Amino acid sequence: MRRFWWIFLAPLLAACVAGAGPLATSSPPAATPTSPVETSTPRPPAPSTPVATPSPQRPTSAAPEVTLTREPSVTATPEPQIEVPSEVPDVDVTMHSVPLDQVYFDTFQPVNRAVPLSQAPPELIERLLDAIPPIHEPKYGPATEATWLDDGDVVIGYVAGDQAWAYPLRILNFHEIVNDTLNGEPVLISYCPLCYSGIAYSRRLDDDVLTFGNTSALYESDMVMVDYQTGSYWWQVAGEAIVGPLTEEKLTVLPSATITWGEWRKLHPTTLVLSRDTGYARNYERDPFTEYAEIVNNGRFAFPVSEAGRDARLQPASQVLAVKVDGEARAYPVTELGRAAIMDTLGDQAIVVFTDPGSQTGAAYQPVAEGQSLTFEDRDGEFTDRETGSTWDLAGRAVSGPLQGAQLSAVPSKTSFWFAIIAAEPEITVYQVGAG
Repeated sequence: MRRFWWIFLAPLLAACVAGAGPLATSSPPAATPTSPVETSTPRPPAPSTPVATPSPQRPTSAAPEVTLTREPSVTATPEPQIEVPSEVPDVDVTMHSVPLDQVYFDTFQPVNRAVPLSQAPPELIERLLDAIPPIHEPKYGPATEATWLDDGDVVIGYVAGDQAWAYPLRILNFHEIVNDTLNGEPVLISYCPLCYSGIAYSRRLDDDVLTFGNTSALYESDMVMVDYQTGSYWWQVAGEAIVGPLTEEKLTVLPSATITWGEWRKLHPTTLVLSRDTGYARNYERDPFTEYAEIVNNGRFAFPVSEAGRDARLQPASQVLAVKVDGEARAYPVTELGRAAIMDTLGDQAIVVFTDPGSQTGAAYQPVAEGQSLTFEDRDGEFTDRETGSTWDLAGRAVSGPLQGAQLSAVPSKTSFWFAIIAAEPEITVYQVGAG
């Protein structure tokens, strides 16, 4: 049985914030892939080591002894089991849409830390598969039992039908991927802490349903996933296969929100919450990425980032809501915009974007309710439509006024640091403050 190792060095984060840790600012010389993953706890490499050195280190699957937290869990209507094949096909590197030497495996070692796919031996690829373990059998608990979460903690929220689910970043920092079937839809909840990219995708691809794992590789300093059915590699922020038989296929983005727990719970009091009972011993109380945005904004990326990801229109770690309609993409910088109701048009579709830096979120909707086109503004701190004077919440629901109880249709979006979005969507435009 494969044994995975968890590597977490809190002192490394502190050292990097202080400017002591060596980080990649350009593509490193190729590391020599002479050995597979070792089982010793790594040390930060010396400054002269010519490899990309992420900071903080991505938590892997081996952990120090921690008491496994058991907490009440509830299960909604039983859904189909997640298909996890006993073997994953080897990646077919003859088909790819990006240079193989720009896909880097994180070996979680103090030397040979970044190994390009073009040089990675099969045994290394095998050892690193799911070293950051995805969750295939998620358990959930009610919001009332999630007393371990603070209001300021961030979750990825997802709604289907009358039910809402919350996926705390405290857990996703250590797992990055959750495969589930929610309200009949095969869903992938994905999160890469190196680019703060929280995105929900459908796992349907044509007539097939895919199950996703983690390669431990990164492209543009963003997680590279693998589907267990074909062994294809997927660029998480782009939602696109970049290596293997499914190269250039794209996943369908589903509406989701990256939002504070306090705001999500207020919007969805009956939400279910991903349980810490994951089957893995992890210290979900700690967040190794607390100061990471500051490091990125200083131009110190965890893994190599191309010039496409260094677009200076926004700071690299600016949190953006990215919306794409009919091939036209736009980024809405949540913090810079403040609390706002933005009327915009993408493709031929009118949209409204609500932003609220206090809850660290933004959301996009079609501005139509009960057959009536609406125009929104932020009026005295309330999202208000001019036509009826109804007020609306971040979930796109009318909470007062003539339209009380109406629901706007969500437009799928992605939340991420700017550097990852611009790398995935090089033609994206940025909504400017005051443009509306």
